[in-house]
Amino acid sequence: MKTAQDIIIAPVITEKSMSGIADKKYTFKVNKDANKIEIAMAVEELFKVKVAKVNTMSVRGQARRMGRYEGYTASWKKAIVTLKADSKPIEFFDGLM
Repeated sequence: MKTAQDIIIAPVITEKSMSGIADKKYTFKVNKDANKIEIAMAVEELFKVKVAKVNTMSVRGQARRMGRYEGYTASWKKAIVTLKADSKPIEFFDGLM
């Protein structure tokens, strides 16, 4: 069985993801094999919040060049987690605002 730390890999810190914090939407990089139910349970366990819904998307690797050599960055999975209205915010993201 996967632990919560195996499912939630890292927060995604971009301008667009930070604008969603006002609506209690938080963006995370997650394990490619994790489903929405596992992601919701992992966020609730790690941050002690109540999750309303989870949206996931697979992000393709981008083409990169180093001189004459070409390749792709690794593909990954992104999850946008929406918290319930009565839930407290995640403190980690409050320090970034």
